[in-house]
Amino acid sequence: MPEFHSPRMHDLGGFTVGRVLPSANRRSVGPFVFFDHIGPAVLGGEQPVAVRPHPHIGLATVTYLWEGAMMHRDSLGSVQEIQPGDVNWMTAGRGIVHSERTPPRLRGVDHPFHGLQTWVALPAPHEDDEPSFAHHPGSTLPVLERDGVTMTVVAGNAFGLESPVKVLTPTLYVSLDFITDASLRLPAEHEERALFPVSGELYLDGEPLPLNTLVVLDAGSEPILTAGGAARVMLLGGKALDGPRFVWWNFVSTSREKIEAAKQRWKSGAFETVPGETEFIPLPD
Repeated sequence: MPEFHSPRMHDLGGFTVGRVLPSANRRSVGPFVFFDHIGPAVLGGEQPVAVRPHPHIGLATVTYLWEGAMMHRDSLGSVQEIQPGDVNWMTAGRGIVHSERTPPRLRGVDHPFHGLQTWVALPAPHEDDEPSFAHHPGSTLPVLERDGVTMTVVAGNAFGLESPVKVLTPTLYVSLDFITDASLRLPAEHEERALFPVSGELYLDGEPLPLNTLVVLDAGSEPILTAGGAARVMLLGGKALDGPRFVWWNFVSTSREKIEAAKQRWKSGAFETVPGETEFIPLPD
């Protein structure tokens, strides 16, 4: 039977974020160790998204939006606005700092905002790699339309397609859009898989799926996903992690010692800074 994991909701002032990974009963699905659903919301005000510079180690952050936009800046000097359908993939490796803010063109303008922010744990041999940043416009992502279902492969491989996003472990990350009564058999081509429905009515082997809930599929199963109307769902997963991970604040690692070292680096100001930014998020108590 599938596992169901409800989100923990956080109000960030003007919009909500629902977190389904990590949770007490599920730490990861494939390489994904963190999964936040942002919105949907209509944002206004001068700068409704204002995430000050903060550090990461041992992971890759993945930003994917259906609506709205966000400006990314990092300690490598990257400056990139992400728009709906694009992918921002930032590999932290040994350490990176970034900020995320409402782009200047949208400040003071009411606009819709809806998307996902996830973290992928880097394989143990790569968790101390040099940091990097890659942006992939939505037009570069492979799309397959079949029997009323549009499948956009955001990262990794699925349904015979492969995303241009460079991944370091087998990864499954696909946005699925259904028209009314469309159905899709979910192949067992990845070791671990989960669904996250974000809109519409969806049924898994005839049973209704709750919205905004992580549904972890049985290994090796090939269930049929059917839409009762226009619907959208994220399919995620991949190869199981190559070992346990420790997660503290924005740090992910195979060892507590590396996390403790990262804490001290941030506290002492030893991380590289984001050019042009003077604010930062302090280390939590």
